Amino acid sequence: MQAISSHETRRSGASVTRLFDYPFRIFFLSLTLLSLIGIPLWVLQVTGTIQLPLAMPGVLWHQHEMLFGFLSAAIAGFLLTAVCVWTGTERTHGMRLFLLWAVWASARVLLTVGADLPAWLVQGVNLAFLPLVMLDAGWRIWHARQKRQLMILLVLGLLWLMQIAFVVRLNPVYAYGALIMAMALISIIGGRITPAFTTGWLRQRGLAADRVRMVPALDMASVFTMVLLLASLVTGWTMVTAGLALVAAALILVRLYHWKGWLVREEPLLWILHLSILWVPVALILLAGTLLAGWPASAWTHAAGTGAVACLVLGVIARVSLGHTGRPMVLPKGMVLAFAAIHLAALIRVTTAFEGLPWHAGVTVSGLLWALAYAIFLARYTGILASPRVDGKPG
Repeated sequence: MQAISSHETRRSGASVTRLFDYPFRIFFLSLTLLSLIGIPLWVLQVTGTIQLPLAMPGVLWHQHEMLFGFLSAAIAGFLLTAVCVWTGTERTHGMRLFLLWAVWASARVLLTVGADLPAWLVQGVNLAFLPLVMLDAGWRIWHARQKRQLMILLVLGLLWLMQIAFVVRLNPVYAYGALIMAMALISIIGGRITPAFTTGWLRQRGLAADRVRMVPALDMASVFTMVLLLASLVTGWTMVTAGLALVAAALILVRLYHWKGWLVREEPLLWILHLSILWVPVALILLAGTLLAGWPASAWTHAAGTGAVACLVLGVIARVSLGHTGRPMVLPKGMVLAFAAIHLAALIRVTTAFEGLPWHAGVTVSGLLWALAYAIFLARYTGILASPRVDGKPG
């Protein structure tokens, strides 16, 4: 099968209004644009090249935008798409979706240029988005009586609490707590889709699909440990936090072993998921090292943020954008390079934290690699996201 060409997408009726046919369309494109604008702006800001009229200190702005700008868009795009499938309910689209997206977009602008604006306005708009996403997903889950999905809402609620504390107190410890909840979401959602997609791919090819195992007790234990980790982190229990981080890392490593990622090494749309989730235990081990041995905190935060979050988001949006537009699971040209670039960006940033590279060069190269990865996605997927489904179905 051939990848979808840009010429084909141009002929298929691509339009801006099409972006509001389904949540994944507009939010996946928006988080990509945020990467291409926000990361270079941050590099220019932190290296002293420019001075932006930010509504909060520069480092905190960067942390907030990666967690509650980039990640929140990914959550909205994936969750509000998936929950419609899970519950069999009508998708959020049209004006309702546009208004939801407008809240997210307005928050990005206010934080970037709102130095002279009232704090209540900037904070209020920023804090409004996640509850709106939870309400949209929550009523569907409630009416469908799908108790299994409530854990996702619980973790999202804790993520929102971290955002409230962060914007009110401007304390990075709450950004750290939000990163823990981001990894908990990866543990839940990644723990569902990664082994399921792996099993399906192996079964289609007559390979050893039965070697992939999902162990519900391990799944629950890893998420529960992450919630305990959040509580100990924000309360300052250093030794307990370090111990819980190592326990959570061990649980996720065991889960990854059961998912047998090496069996799908020939399929980029699958190995990107396994490799990205591997950054979660790496980040947790680095967190324990920060608390016990004084390792730089920026090592674990970038292993989590750039490694786990940014890498997995790229892998998921590349797959979802194909599947939910009725296209074959054939990765467009150049996306393997994008996957390699985003992982290399994470590796370089963590290495820079340990002074393995000069700080200025390491931050710049890492940022450029992140931008390159998402620029490739933008080039290859904009036409797909803005075009009708190829099978003629709505959405």
